[in-house]
Amino acid sequence: MSVTPPMTMMDFFRKSEGTWFSQRAVHNFAAVADESGESNLIVQVLDRQEPSVLEIASKEGIDPASVAGGAKFSWQGNLKDGEPNPNYAAILVDVPNPDNPRCGKFFRNQGYVEGIPVVGIYSFAEDGVLTIDTEYEKNQGQERCWFVTDDFRVRVSTVKLMNGVNFMTYSSERRCILPSQLDEMVEKNRQRALTA
Repeated sequence: MSVTPPMTMMDFFRKSEGTWFSQRAVHNFAAVADESGESNLIVQVLDRQEPSVLEIASKEGIDPASVAGGAKFSWQGNLKDGEPNPNYAAILVDVPNPDNPRCGKFFRNQGYVEGIPVVGIYSFAEDGVLTIDTEYEKNQGQERCWFVTDDFRVRVSTVKLMNGVNFMTYSSERRCILPSQLDEMVEKNRQRALTA
């Protein structure tokens, strides 16, 4: 099955929009509790004029004209109902390189590793693999993500402390089907069965 990979960050955000069931395996080199598990990742694309996008741009001293847009990422236990906890959410603002939109920077209101605002540098390879490098105060993170199909993607990441690699993660993510989409699929199959 062929897939057309996104080659800009905004295309990546658009292709990622929706809810994903994420299964994560963590290999931690320190003696801490296993953080492997399952969760829902909820992605919402944000317009460049969205107040939260403009607020981050203003705080970071970014010219709003250089902003392509953004996205809100939220995490939630996959069996939990209701709105996601805002403490497990981040907003990313995309500032592409004006000479090459396949690379650029994004500004995140809070980091995954350290809960502080961070800047990530990203690039898309010829095959569509997205690489993100992030510098924290005490850590360095690198994440790679790619779409295997339009509805299945993979993420791998490493976080390095000053003394070496701290942990590595592998996540496989499957797009969740909304009830309305499922109803539509059932109706199409019902109609197909009636005409067969």
